[in-house]
Amino acid sequence: MFMNFRRIRKCQCLQLISMCFVLSVLMVCWEQLDHHVVRHMKSYSYRYLVNSYDFINKSFSVTREEAESFYRYPYLLDHKEKCNGKDVLLLLFVKSSPENVERRQAIRSTWGNESYIQEELGVTVRVVFALGVHPDPLRRPTIQQKLRRENLVYHDLVQQGFMDTFHNLTIKLLLQFRWAHANCAHAGFLMSADDDIFIHMPNLVRYLQGLKAHGVRDFWAGHVHRGAPPIRRKDSKYYMPYEMYQWTSYPDYTAGAGYVVSGDVAAKIYQASLTLNASLYIDDVFMGICAKAMGVSPQEHLYFSGEGKAPYHPCIYEKMITSHGHVADVRHLWKMAIDPKIKQISSGLMGKLYCTAVKVMLLCKPYYVNTYACKAAFS
Repeated sequence: MFMNFRRIRKCQCLQLISMCFVLSVLMVCWEQLDHHVVRHMKSYSYRYLVNSYDFINKSFSVTREEAESFYRYPYLLDHKEKCNGKDVLLLLFVKSSPENVERRQAIRSTWGNESYIQEELGVTVRVVFALGVHPDPLRRPTIQQKLRRENLVYHDLVQQGFMDTFHNLTIKLLLQFRWAHANCAHAGFLMSADDDIFIHMPNLVRYLQGLKAHGVRDFWAGHVHRGAPPIRRKDSKYYMPYEMYQWTSYPDYTAGAGYVVSGDVAAKIYQASLTLNASLYIDDVFMGICAKAMGVSPQEHLYFSGEGKAPYHPCIYEKMITSHGHVADVRHLWKMAIDPKIKQISSGLMGKLYCTAVKVMLLCKPYYVNTYACKAAFS
């Protein structure tokens, strides 16, 4: 009886120690944890219960003159004739930084190769790199000279005179939609992508051709963020001060890494940008604000990646559209992804079952976020 009592006391002591440890951890982390949980609860409540963003037109509306002040930057490099006389399926803007020469070269030799797309896929896609100027005034002249030489060879750089920084990404977004409106308004679709993204061009072209055949309108697809709350931590690069955006939830938007809109939506976004305050520096959020003002909603596409990188596997390549975070491996991935043998792996009943099982193992993990969702395994 005495031994049992000692065992009970020992067990209670261990429980007490464990509880104290857990409470200590919670006390250290509670402020951040509480802030994160409460922030998302408020955001989702606003998005799914209130679901009203009437403030957009009231709070973000500016005069035409004020809106056009965000377009005031001169063109330093331009190719207005890029789309002339062509039946353009897709105008593809790649957001690049002036110094990222190797990234642009890798894109030109793989998924952004216009000649390959024309000859092998039978459609016209125009690829344009959107840039500002290098933010370092000491390095800027040398880099600008290199850009001019690069542009003389490839004729695909469109550059304006704003500083190419994270906080000017919305200015770069305006560049894309303004240039498209002025020089390529007849393109069936417009795509915006980062220069560290991989695009499976054959899959994308087939997808867009199918949409075009059905006369799709009001189309905007990508990796959708719904009910996303503004980040209020000042140490985050996505920090959003209350004075710039005081509400608890952003309108729905697609990840800026890569998304596609139909030509009519591109025109609507351009028109919205002429009436809204573009000082909000998170470009994909500003895109969502413009779209909401024009009554356009994003559509989730299971094979558009967010900020994450898709797994390397033939069963993934079969339906892949975009994957984010590729620099050194772009050429290797392109070679693997367009290999004709890919289709053989998933052909037939056994091939489909095999690929479904593989995709479940690769995609259905609780910590696997910001790229393809688990349900992509069954599509």
